Formats: sequence, C-alpha cells, structure tokens
Amino acid sequence: MSRIGKKPIVIPGGVKIEQQGRMVKVTGPKGTLQMDCHPMVSMKVEGNALVVSNAGADDRQHRAMHGTMRALANNLIVGVSQGFVREMKVFGTGYNIKEQGGKLVLQVGFCHPIEMRIPKSVKVEIKVAATKGNDVPAVFTLSGPDKHELGQFAANVRRVRPPEPYQGKGIRYADEHVIRKVGKALGSGG
Repeated sequence: MSRIGKKPIVIPGGVKIEQQGRMVKVTGPKGTLQMDCHPMVSMKVEGNALVVSNAGADDRQHRAMHGTMRALANNLIVGVSQGFVREMKVFGTGYNIKEQGGKLVLQVGFCHPIEMRIPKSVKVEIKVAATKGNDVPAVFTLSGPDKHELGQFAANVRRVRPPEPYQGKGIRYADEHVIRKVGKALGSGG
C-alpha cells in the first residue's frame, strides 16, 4: 500500500465534500473544485477526514494511483481552504509588467509587449512593477485555488523569457536559483 495514500486527509472547517459516483466536488471559502477519481481507487468521508482506499493493494499501478489520487484530493482541499501562491521576479534593465484588461502585459526585451490572458481562477498582484537596474527586480505574485492551473500559468509566464546564465536577466520563480556562468575573459594580445 502507498504510504502517502494511507494517510487520511483532515477536512478543515468550512470545507464541504460531495461525491457523485467517481466525481469528487470540494467547496470552501476560496471556491469550488472537482475531479474524477480513478476507477482503481475509492474515496469516502469518515467523520472529519477523507479516506482514500485501494482494492488491489499488491499491483504496482494500484499503489501508484492510490498515492496520486490522495495527493490530488489533498490539493483540492488545501486549494479551497487556503489557496496556493507563486511569487515571481523579473530581472533586467527596462523590464516591466502590468495587468491590463484581464491580461498580463510583459515588457521583457522584445520589440513588442507580450500579452498573456490570465485564467479566471488566478489572481495577479504586482508588488514592484518595473525593474531598477539589474539588481532590483520587478516582483509579482500569482494566487488561486487550483494548483495545476496556477502552476501551468506560472510556467507559461516564465517561458516567455527564461533567465539566462550570464547576466541573470529574465523571468524566474522567487525561490529559483540561477547558476551563473563567467563570461569570456579578455585575452591578452600576442
């Protein structure tokens, strides 16, 4: 049996779980999320906990789906009760960001601004709109209840201008460490 799958998920106050067949719907203060449970795994509410059980405990794929479904159900419950946050930074002279008409507008060294539609469940909060030299970055946070959608949007934003290794310019996650390379050394003429 999966070690993670065996742990019951404690349901916090204010969160309601409904089941219709294999579909699990979770409602809380941050919104409503739903997912389809895999046929190999079943979920039941017992008291104030959600228990994920597995019929074929000895099969490798059953064990894998057991832990995966438990983790996905936990993400739903955490998302509707607390939400998820992803902080990002933009390094580079003259780079800036702004939110305009439901789109995130990025000026990151191209001859034109890059516009990205913000998903409905994701909220953007811009803390520092423009970079100040190469040392002080523009900072913004993405937040929302759906971990998958939030992570995918953050990855799409980062993909516009990933950090380059020589000067560190680009868009990166706040907790990301960029390994810097040394540029070409000026050789002595001979």
